[in-house]
Amino acid sequence: MEKIVSLCKRRGFIFPDSEIYGGLANAWDYGPYGAELKNNIKRRWWKKFVQDREDMVGLDAAIIMNPETWKASGHLSEFSDPLVECLKCKKRYRADELEAETCPACGGKLTNPKKFNLMFKTFIGPAEDSANVAYLRPETAQGIFVNFKNIMDTMRPKLPFGIGQIGKAFRNEITPGNFIFRTREFEQMEIEYFMAPPEKDKDWQAVFEDWREQMLDWMKKLGLDVKRNIHELEVSEKERAHYSKKTIDFEYEFPFGKEELYGLAYRTDYDLSQHAKFSGADLSYTAEDGKKIIPHVIEPSLGVERTVLAVLCESYGEENLTQPSPSQGEGKIETRVVMKFPFWLAPVKIAVFPLLKNKPALVKKAKAVFAKLKVDYACEFDDNGNIGKRYRRQDEIGTPFCVTIDFDSQELDDVTVRDRDSMKQVRVKIGELKEYFEKKFK
Repeated sequence: MEKIVSLCKRRGFIFPDSEIYGGLANAWDYGPYGAELKNNIKRRWWKKFVQDREDMVGLDAAIIMNPETWKASGHLSEFSDPLVECLKCKKRYRADELEAETCPACGGKLTNPKKFNLMFKTFIGPAEDSANVAYLRPETAQGIFVNFKNIMDTMRPKLPFGIGQIGKAFRNEITPGNFIFRTREFEQMEIEYFMAPPEKDKDWQAVFEDWREQMLDWMKKLGLDVKRNIHELEVSEKERAHYSKKTIDFEYEFPFGKEELYGLAYRTDYDLSQHAKFSGADLSYTAEDGKKIIPHVIEPSLGVERTVLAVLCESYGEENLTQPSPSQGEGKIETRVVMKFPFWLAPVKIAVFPLLKNKPALVKKAKAVFAKLKVDYACEFDDNGNIGKRYRRQDEIGTPFCVTIDFDSQELDDVTVRDRDSMKQVRVKIGELKEYFEKKFK
């Protein structure tokens, strides 16, 4: 895990937040490559689960909502963790995550557990009083539920249908940590899939199973080893959220242990019923027989940051390479660090190099090739350092292909294309590069 954190800082994926001021505990900023990685994940998720499906529409709801929302949803009364504090060193912990009854840090005595609400409180307007209290949303789901009527009135969808959303959520976690795994500010990719009230359990179970398969397919597309690194845990009734009748956690084998990556929940009609009750709005759906029903909901919930972390862990690799010796004796062993992202996910798809940066003709030709390729692909121009160091830098970024313009390119109008995974190099005519990469990235 330390190697991955170090690589993320060194190569511009993830930086400590507010680092010049000493940082902020468990807060992180995404650098140039990290931002690209996140955006690639979100774009592909949106295409797969929203754009490519006829039964889905999208939404982007506000972060700060009417506080009545959180009364109706149960978050004001139910959304809490058990908090204990050490009487000696004053450190705070989640009681349900402690194995012993004493402080893990100093062995001191702990207070009795008390409920700690995880929502961030803020105020609307200049007066900081109870009349102006608001909250940063702890989940994106409620924005979907309170917009159910708007979607019905404007889009007129037929059951079953879903509403997808990508957005920020905030939780005042007692014990955040493990790099970007648990943070107080995070992004969710969530779907609320509405269906008619099931007459039998097998009705909702069939929809639940379909979404389970869709989520497993998504994990495979991310390049995750589903058979080895993904474990499904059915959450017990005692541990389930108050709104859930069934929940499956998809756990991933992180370096720090097996932890939740995604969740899939059957929320029944709890949310729409609660919002209809508290708001007085008609949140029913008129069925074909004219009867008004309150739809039930299946919720696939996926975290962006945890997806990024799982992808980083899965893609990270070290390979021992033997470098040839000038005396042709036993070669030097070098360790190559490489991020083997799926091609679609890589922040940079193609890096373009002139063999030497002090040769104007090579640089000019390399920039011309770069200009052509960047029209269709996320490309990077790199002329810093020797060619070996540039390859290693791109390996750590996870760039699938490197294109080098050398002296032969001047006469033959071709380039060397080097494959990240095999490190094999082939000569390709410049005029054929477009077709070559279309096949590679198909």
